[in-house]
Amino acid sequence: MHMPHHFPDFDLCRLLRTVFDPRPRERIAILIDLEDPARMRDFSFLGDESLTIQRHAHDTFYRGLKDRVLAELGLEGGDMYAYRITGGSNLDLPDEAIDASGARKSLSRDIYPNYDIILCISTFSATAPLTAFAKRFGFRGATLHGLNETILRTGLAVDYNTVSREAEKLRLGLTRADAVEIDFEVAGKAHTLRLILNGQEAQKSHGLCRGKTPDVANLPAGEVYFVPEGAEGEFPMKYEDGTIGIMRVTGGRIVDASLATGNESTVRAHRERLAADPVTGELGELGFGTQLLPWAGRDIQDEKVLGTVHVATGRSDHLGGHLTPDKFAESSHATHDDILFAPHKTPEIRVPEVRMFRGGKATVLMRNYEPSEYIRSLLAE
Repeated sequence: MHMPHHFPDFDLCRLLRTVFDPRPRERIAILIDLEDPARMRDFSFLGDESLTIQRHAHDTFYRGLKDRVLAELGLEGGDMYAYRITGGSNLDLPDEAIDASGARKSLSRDIYPNYDIILCISTFSATAPLTAFAKRFGFRGATLHGLNETILRTGLAVDYNTVSREAEKLRLGLTRADAVEIDFEVAGKAHTLRLILNGQEAQKSHGLCRGKTPDVANLPAGEVYFVPEGAEGEFPMKYEDGTIGIMRVTGGRIVDASLATGNESTVRAHRERLAADPVTGELGELGFGTQLLPWAGRDIQDEKVLGTVHVATGRSDHLGGHLTPDKFAESSHATHDDILFAPHKTPEIRVPEVRMFRGGKATVLMRNYEPSEYIRSLLAE
C-alpha cells in the first residue's frame, strides 16, 4: 500500500472540532502523568528534557488552548493537571492530581465532574480507567499516550471524518465473523492462533466522540476490533528485551510460555506471572489497523496502520469485555497490553496469512503484513 506523501499541518482547533464537535462554554482540561506530580507546580517539569510526551502536552495542547483554541471554539477552562505515573498500560488512575499552582486536587471530586472534555496525554495508556470514569461522571475525552512528533505531524493531522468512514467500511466487511486464524512463523517454526468470535458485531476505534454520550476516543484512531469469546493455539510474543516466547493458548487465555529465541529467564518470569495470576494471560482483544500512516515507533499509532494485526491480554471492560480490575489477583496486574505484529516492530515474526471464517467461508484478510484483495476492495467502495 502506498503511503500518502502529504499530511496537512497539525491543527488543534480542527482536531477538537472534528473529534468532539464541542458546544460553546463546554469546559476542557488536560491530564498528564509524572513520576513526581509536584513538578506540575509552575510547570517545573519542563526543565526535564526526557519528558517529551508531557512537553508536547504543554507546548502544543495547553498553549494551543490558551493562545487560540479556547477563544475560537468558545470553550472554557484549558487547565492542566498531573497525576502520579501508574507504571503500566490501562492501570487504574490515582485520585490525587496537582495543578499549576501546586494545589492538590481530587480527580473524582474536582476534575471529572467539572469538565466536559478531558484530554489525557500520558506515558502509559489510560483508556480503560478513563472510559469507566467518563461513564460514571458524564464527560467525553481522548487518550493520547506516547505522543511524539511523528504522531502530531501525521496521525493527529488527518481528517477523522475520513478515518471514521474508512474504519466503518472495514468494520462492515469483518463484522459477525465466526473466527479469525493468524498464521505465524518464527525461528523456522509455524504456529497458528484461532480466535473465536461467535458472530459478534465488530467494533471500531474511529476517533469521533460527539454528542452527549460519555465516551473516550483513543487517538490516533483507526482500527476494527473484537473481544474474543475464546482462543486456541499458539502465537509468538516479543518481550521488551527482544526475547521471543511462544504462547500456548487454551480456553481463551495464555496457559504457558516457552522460549523461541533470546533469554530463558525472561520467559520464565512471564510463566511465573501467569501461574500467580492466570487472568493476566486472557486474550481480551483482536484488532486490525485501518489507516495509511508512517511508523511512529509507538503502538498507539502503529497498531492503527493498515496491514498490522494485534492481540491484547488483560483488562477488556473498556472494549465491552468482562475482565474488570477486580478479577485480577492484584490491582497492579490489571493492565491491558497490546501485542502488535508489524514489520518494523516484529521483523523476526512472519505473518504469512490471516483468515476470517464467516458463514462457512474462509476469506484471507492479510498476507505478510499486506492487506488482501478483499480488504482493498472494501476500501475501494
